[in-house]
Amino acid sequence: MKKIVKNALILTIITLVSGLLLGGVYEITKEPIHASKEKAKQEAYKSVMPTAKRFEKDQTFDMKKAEKILKDNKIQGCYLSEVAIGKDKEGKVIGYAITSTSKEGYGGEIQISVGISMDGTVTGMEILSINETAGLGMQAAEPTFKKQFKDVKTDRFVVKKDDPNGNVDALSGATITTRAVTNAMNAGLSYFQDVLGGSVNE
Repeated sequence: MKKIVKNALILTIITLVSGLLLGGVYEITKEPIHASKEKAKQEAYKSVMPTAKRFEKDQTFDMKKAEKILKDNKIQGCYLSEVAIGKDKEGKVIGYAITSTSKEGYGGEIQISVGISMDGTVTGMEILSINETAGLGMQAAEPTFKKQFKDVKTDRFVVKKDDPNGNVDALSGATITTRAVTNAMNAGLSYFQDVLGGSVNE
């Protein structure tokens, strides 16, 4: 009986110490990880909207409202999580960088940043997070694929494999990935058209 109690105490102490160590490590690494993610996000914003001098978080962004807009526009399997306002050196709003995620990638979620100028031109797309098949879906992060979404004015992106009149060439052997990225682009575009397109420069 004494041995059981002793072993139980030892296990309890080990568990407590491990928990404290893990908690300590989390607290130590939390800020650097957050800073690293924020830096990557800012770099992505700059990539999709090079003419902007700074970006500010849009405090009016509402995920529930965005969810309804996507539903109304029949865009499935996507969600929006953040909008950044792009401003020039005088502080004038020149466009937006919208964080959009498709839940329908071949390897899971694909998160992108969509840049859209005030006249509705898509200024670029950058991958924030992707876990697709190497040599196939991972090609979505390559410049050749991303340039299809640069300096394009359209109401909607369409994969040519789904419609011959479409404006997006599918990645070879990775149609699922292509559709996921295209839907994420359309999610950001729809939110801009319904909410941000009529914004007044401040």
